[in-house]
Amino acid sequence: MAGALGAVNPIITDKYTADPAALVHNGKVYLYCGHDVSTRERYEMPEWLIYSSDDMVQWKEEGTLAATTFPWASGDAWASQVVEHRGKFYWYVTATHKDINGKAIGVAVADSPVGPFVPASDKALITNDMTTDKTNITWDDIDPTVLVDDDGRAWLFWGNTACYYAPLKDNMIELDGPIRTIDLPHFTEAPWLHKRNGWYYLSYAYQFPEKTAYAMSRHIQGPYEFKGILNEVAGNSNTNHQAIIDFKGKTYFIYHNGSIPTKGGSYRRSVCIDYLYYNPDGTMKRVIMTSEGVGPAQ
Repeated sequence: MAGALGAVNPIITDKYTADPAALVHNGKVYLYCGHDVSTRERYEMPEWLIYSSDDMVQWKEEGTLAATTFPWASGDAWASQVVEHRGKFYWYVTATHKDINGKAIGVAVADSPVGPFVPASDKALITNDMTTDKTNITWDDIDPTVLVDDDGRAWLFWGNTACYYAPLKDNMIELDGPIRTIDLPHFTEAPWLHKRNGWYYLSYAYQFPEKTAYAMSRHIQGPYEFKGILNEVAGNSNTNHQAIIDFKGKTYFIYHNGSIPTKGGSYRRSVCIDYLYYNPDGTMKRVIMTSEGVGPAQ
């Protein structure tokens, strides 16, 4: 749990946490992240962790979900996101597929933001063989982000080296159209989609080591106009993975670095939170990463 008297980054210090996604529901923030357990210089992430907070400072661990919960998965709990739709909570995850070479994206469902989550299907939603016409790597189908638009239609974005997207059926576990791509400068991975005042914001990991950049559009399918860097490289982590939420009148930028002394780093990462601010024209100001973090949300 984070310090009870005030904010501090990283927000969780008893475990290594990475690839944060967040959901605001009924006056609370729910945080979903991967769990780095490596003692070597490689990624080892067997499960996802769930935390909750009503003030963005004190965080309570609520549960876990193992990658092997999915019948098609052999392990590797990579980036994920939970969204709410029609009273259900859908957890879109990345894991390694048992039978189809490469990473895949699947869905779990629950009646509560803290679960219990169960696989929504015995099959993955996205597998590597569905995107071989775009790139020939085996790790391009990762990092799902889902936005349920104002008209109730849900859209899935994901990818590494290519930014893919497709609409979802109302059941949230099937595609409702072809897979397409969005052209973004130096797109690496980690798309995150949010909407504000009629603008769609598509942020993503940019280059490698990764900064976070973003683009904006008036239409969810684009075209998106590149707006620049949003977050700089965290010098002790090669990756950069963001979630952006509004909560109690403020906007928060949730990310990871590798700053827990003395063994933190690119394979032992930790979730942090700082404020995000908008300019009058709707563009976003560059995030300032701090060790102090944010104050208690009122």
